[in-house]
Amino acid sequence: MAAQAKKAAPKRKPAAKSKAAPKRKPAAKRKPAAKRTTAKKSTPDFTTRAQETGRNVFLAGLGFYGKAFDEAQSRFENVQSEVEARRKKADKLYKELVKRGQKVEKDAQKAIDELELDNLTDRKKLEAQLKKAKARLDELRDSVGIKSAA
Repeated sequence: MAAQAKKAAPKRKPAAKSKAAPKRKPAAKRKPAAKRTTAKKSTPDFTTRAQETGRNVFLAGLGFYGKAFDEAQSRFENVQSEVEARRKKADKLYKELVKRGQKVEKDAQKAIDELELDNLTDRKKLEAQLKKAKARLDELRDSVGIKSAA
């Protein structure tokens, strides 16, 4: 029976022939792998550059502030000197106007003193003196530069 049992067992199919893997060439001598110390060097270099860049940005901002401050200070000094010059000019003009006013006052007082109104009783003499006074006041007005409304 053993012979029958052998026949009864199903036959296995032979395995499909697989392609043979190509043969590798013997490994050529490789260069040793780059050392990991390069990565350690790049990190401090990057950190240094980042710190330097940050410091440069800070210094640029500080420089901008300084330049703006200097510009504002310069403009302030220019305005202050202009104001001082105008103040001196105004003082000079004021003094000139005071002198001119004193001169006009003297001339007007002189014209009034020349009228001799105290001893005028005659109407014709009075009118002649008034004409003279008006003419003198017109002269004073013209010398001062005042235009009359009439």
